[in-house]
Formats: sequence, C-alpha cells, structure tokens
Amino acid sequence: MDGILTKILSLPPLLKGGWGDYGMGPGMMGGWWGMGWIFMFIFWGILIVGLIFLIRYLVGTTKASKGEESALDILKKRYARGEINKEEFEQKKRDLL
Repeated sequence: MDGILTKILSLPPLLKGGWGDYGMGPGMMGGWWGMGWIFMFIFWGILIVGLIFLIRYLVGTTKASKGEESALDILKKRYARGEINKEEFEQKKRDLL
C-alpha cells in the first residue's frame, strides 16, 4: 500500500514536464525567447494583405467585364447611326482627344 501511495503522490511533477508553472509548455507566445507574438503579427499581416489584394482583384475583374464603352466609341456609334453629321463628329472628336 505504501508503494502505491508514493507513486500517486509523485505523479503531478511528472505531468508538468519540467516547465514550471506553464503546465504543458510556454506555448506560442513564450517560444523562441518570448518572440512568438512577432510571428503572430507577421502571420496575420500577411493574411490580411492577401485578402485585400484578393478582394481588389475580384472587384477589378468585375468592373472590366462590364465592358464600359469609351466616349469615343459612343461618338462613333452615334455617327454611324446618323444621329450626328460629319462636322459635329469631327468637332466632338477633337474635344475628346
């Protein structure tokens, strides 16, 4: 009976793993001499910047896919349909360019 009691009482120091009051170890924040927080900021910074670039890329492609016409294209179409004459077309073209 004395041997079992001794084994049970000596178990808690073995569970600590030699890290003192940290329990299972220093974890992410205490590793590498307390510089884990720097790597956490770098990770989240890269993640946020990546998301920003992804959103800007996706928004940019939707704008380009709409196929907005330039003012000169609209002017050429109006001239082709006969809505404006040649003098008016040439004057507006000079104004645009």
